[in-house]
Amino acid sequence: MDNLSDTLKKLKITAVDKTEDSLEGCLDCLLQALAQNNTETSEKIQASGILQLFASLLTPQSSCKAKVANIIAEVAKNEFMRIPCVDAGLISPLVQLLNSKDQEVLLQTGRALGNICYDSHEGRSAVDQAGGAQIVIDHLRSLCSITDPANEKLLTVFCGMLMNYSNENDSLQAQLINMGVIPTLVKLLGIHCQNAALTEMCLVAFGNLAELESSKEQFASTNIAEELVKLFKKQIEHDKREMIFEVLAPLAENDAIKLQLVEAGLVECLLEIVQQKVDSDKEDDITELKTGSDLMVLLLLGDESMQKLFEGGKGSVFQRVLSWIPSNNHQLQLAGALAIANFARNDANCIHMVDNGIVEKLMDLLDRHVEDGNVTVQHAALSALRNLAIPVINKAKMLSAGVTEAVLKFLKSEMPPVQFKLLGTLRMLIDAQAEAAEQLGKNVKLVERLVEWCEAKDHAGVMGESNRLLSALIRHSKSKDVIKTIVQSGGIKHLVTMATSEHVIMQNEALVALALIAALELECLHKEVQDLAFLDVVSKLRSHENKSVAQQASLTEQRLTVES
Repeated sequence: MDNLSDTLKKLKITAVDKTEDSLEGCLDCLLQALAQNNTETSEKIQASGILQLFASLLTPQSSCKAKVANIIAEVAKNEFMRIPCVDAGLISPLVQLLNSKDQEVLLQTGRALGNICYDSHEGRSAVDQAGGAQIVIDHLRSLCSITDPANEKLLTVFCGMLMNYSNENDSLQAQLINMGVIPTLVKLLGIHCQNAALTEMCLVAFGNLAELESSKEQFASTNIAEELVKLFKKQIEHDKREMIFEVLAPLAENDAIKLQLVEAGLVECLLEIVQQKVDSDKEDDITELKTGSDLMVLLLLGDESMQKLFEGGKGSVFQRVLSWIPSNNHQLQLAGALAIANFARNDANCIHMVDNGIVEKLMDLLDRHVEDGNVTVQHAALSALRNLAIPVINKAKMLSAGVTEAVLKFLKSEMPPVQFKLLGTLRMLIDAQAEAAEQLGKNVKLVERLVEWCEAKDHAGVMGESNRLLSALIRHSKSKDVIKTIVQSGGIKHLVTMATSEHVIMQNEALVALALIAALELECLHKEVQDLAFLDVVSKLRSHENKSVAQQASLTEQRLTVES
C-alpha cells in the first residue's frame, strides 16, 4: 500500500503533463491495487483528490481512456465512491465515450456508468441529464444481431447499466419505455437465448419494466409470450424458472398477453409442473406448484383466454383443473376452486358445469373444510358456487342438490371473506325461489346471524350483503312467517337503515321489503313503525333523484299509511 501512495503522487504529475508510458504504468498499478483490496484502495484514491483529474483522461483523444473507465468501474463498486464520482464531473465525459467505436472502451464505460448508477439517485440523475440512456439503447439496437462472445458481453453490460439506471424508479423506467427499450430487449432475448448471462439480464429488465402499467401495451405488441414460453420449456433449474415466473405474473395481468401466453402453450407447461411437483415436500417444489397453479388461475381471468381453455367444457385443460378439486393438496384445491369460479363467468359455462356434476365436487370439498378448515379454500369454493348460482335454470338444481345445507355449515365462521361469499351464495340461490326463501327465512339461527352481521361496521361488504339477504328473504318468500321471524330477531331497523343506503339498488330492495311487510303483517309492527320514524324515512325518499326509488317510496308510504 505504501507504493500505492507513491503511484498516486506520480499519477497526479503525469495526469497533468500526460507522459503516456509512465501514465499507463501508474494506471496498471492502481488496477492491481484495486484487485487486491478494492475498499482500501478506493478510500486512498478518494483522499488523494485524483478523481478530479480523471475527467481529463477520459477524452476521446486519450490513449488510456479504457483503463481509466475500468478504474472508475472498480471504485464505483463501493457505495461511498458513487457521489464523489458524480461530484468529480466524471459522468459527462463517460457518456461522451459511449459514442466510441472501440469495444473495450464501450465495455469499461458501460461498467463504470452502471456501477455509479447502482442504488444512487445522484448517479442516475447525472446520467439522465447527460443523455446516457438513449445512446445505450441505440447501441443495443445496432448490436442486437451479432452473436460473438465479446459482443454478447458488451450487450450484457449495457442491459445491466440500464437496469441499474432505472431500477425502482418509475419515471426513468417510463423514459426507457418511451425510448422503445421493450421491443429491443425482446429481440435480444430471442437472438441470444443460448447466452445465460444475457438472458438473465433481459429477464431482470422485463421484471422491472413489467410492473409499470404503461409497459403492458408495448409488451403485448411484441412476441414476448412466445419467447418466454420457449425459454421456460428449456429451463430445468428452479431459480431460472422462478425468474421467468416473476416476469410472467405481472405480464399476465394484461388480457391481450394472457391470450398470447395461452396460444404459446404456457398452460401445458404449467399443468406439467403441477403433475411433477404435486406429491413433493421439497420447499422449491412446493413454491413452484403454488406459483404455477396461481398463474394458471390468473390466465383464466381474461374472457378470451378463459373461453379458449373451456372449449365448451370439453377442453383437456378444463378437465385437468377439475381433477385438482378432489386432490389432497390444499394449494391445488384452492386453485381448482378459483379456476371453476373463473370459468363460471357466463351463463352457458355455468349451466354446462352444473349439468356435469361440478356442484357435488365443490360441496365435497367444502365438507372437508368445515372443521378448522382452510379459509382460502372455503372462500374459493363458495365463490365458485355463488357464480354457478347466477343463471336462473341452475338455482332449482343447486337447491335440490343440497347447496343451501352445505353453505349453512359455515354460518359460524368468524372470517369476513367467508361470511361475505356465504351471504352472496344464499342470496343468488333464493332469487325468485319462493319455497327456498321461505325455508331460509324461517331459520332463526340464520336470521339472528344476519341481524348480527348487519352491524359489522368494520366490514362494509358483510354488512351490505346481510342487509340484502334479509330483504331478499322477505321479497322472494312474501311469507308472514318469515316477516315474523325477522321482526322477532330485530331485523326491521336494519331494513329501514338500508332504505337510506347510498346504493340505489339497496334502497329499492329495502323499500320493496318494507312495502311487503306493511301489506302482510302490520299488526306485529305498529310499535316498530312508531319507534323507528319509519314513515319519515320513506317520505324523504319520495323526492329521491332516482325515479325508481322515488316511485317505490311512494308505493311503500301508501301501504304503510293505509295500514296504520
